[in-house]
Amino acid sequence: MTRCPARYDEELGMWVVDDPAEVRDVLLDPQTFRPDNAVVAHTALSVKALRVLQGVGFALPPTLANNAGESHRGIRAAVARFFSPAKVAAIEPLARELVAERVRAASKLLEKGPVDLVEVVAAEAPAVVLLEMLGVRDVDVPALKAWSRESLELFWGWPDEDRQLELAHSAAEFYAWLRKRVAGASGDDLFGVLVSLGLSDEEVCAVAYFLLIAGQETTTQLISAAFHRTIGSTVGDAGELVESVLRESSSVPTWRRIVAHPTTVGDVELPAGAPILLGLSGHGGPADLAFGLGIHRCLGAGLARLETRVALECAGPLLAAVQAVEPEPPMIDLLSFRAPARILVTRV
Repeated sequence: MTRCPARYDEELGMWVVDDPAEVRDVLLDPQTFRPDNAVVAHTALSVKALRVLQGVGFALPPTLANNAGESHRGIRAAVARFFSPAKVAAIEPLARELVAERVRAASKLLEKGPVDLVEVVAAEAPAVVLLEMLGVRDVDVPALKAWSRESLELFWGWPDEDRQLELAHSAAEFYAWLRKRVAGASGDDLFGVLVSLGLSDEEVCAVAYFLLIAGQETTTQLISAAFHRTIGSTVGDAGELVESVLRESSSVPTWRRIVAHPTTVGDVELPAGAPILLGLSGHGGPADLAFGLGIHRCLGAGLARLETRVALECAGPLLAAVQAVEPEPPMIDLLSFRAPARILVTRV
C-alpha cells in the first residue's frame, strides 16, 4: 500500500509526515521547513500561565533546536564540545557505577514488595551523568527531574488551564534558577562557555533550559522504554536492543517543523506557515532518524545510546528475574515524548 507523503490531522491541526524518506528530506532542508515552532507550546498558554512566566522574564529566543539562523552554528559548536566522542566514552565508568548502584538498591527493595524501575533505576542516573559532562555542580537532582517532566508537559502536552498554571509555576522556578546560575557564570562549565560566546542572558537561559531537560529526561524515558520491552526476558545484545527501541518506539517519536514558503512534500502541496509533525520512530526508518538529521541532529545521540546500553547491561539479570505488575503501565504520552511513566515489577 502506498503511503501518503503528508496528511492533515484535524485534531492536531498539523500536517503529519511519517514516511522515513520524506522525513529525511524535511529535516535536511531547514530553510524550507524551519524549526521556529520546535519549542512553542503545543497547547496555547492561558493568560494566567503567561503572567507567571513573564514574572521571571521567561523567554526562549532562537538558539539550538528552534534556530536556523546564523547564530546557530556557533552555539551548536560550543555545546557540541561537551559531547565529543572522547568525552562520551570517558563517562561510561561513571554511568555504569550509577546504574549498578541503583540496580542493587532495586534488588533489595524487591525483597519487600513491588518496585518502580523508572523511579529507582532509570530516573536520576542520566541527570547525574549530564551534569558531570557539562561541569555543572550543586544541582538538586530531584528538583531538576521534576522541572523537566513538568516543562515537557507544559510545552508538549494538553494541560487544561488549571494544570497549565501549576506547570507554569514549575517552569518559572526552573527559569529563575537558571537566571541565578547565569548571573554568576564563569569558567568552563556550560554557563561559563555560553556567556563567553557573548550571548544574552535570555539566550544562555534558553540553551540551558532545554539542554538540561533534553540531555537527561529523554534518556530516562529511552531507558524506561527499553526496560519495559525486556521485563521477564534476557537482554541479549544490549546495543542491538537499543537500536531496535530507537527504530520502533523511541522516547522522542515525533518533532515539529513549519513551512517557510509554499512547497511540496511528495506530491502534496503545503502552504507557507503550515505546521508539520514528523514521525521519527515506528515507521520503518533507521534508528538514527530518532535523533533527527542535519544541523539540528541531537547532540546527545551518542550519550543516550551509551547510557541506555549500559543500563540494559547492568539491569539485565534483574530484568530477567522480575515480572510486570501492570502489563500496560501508565504512559508519558505527549506530542513528542512517549515512555512508561512507571514500571512496577515483582520477583517472579
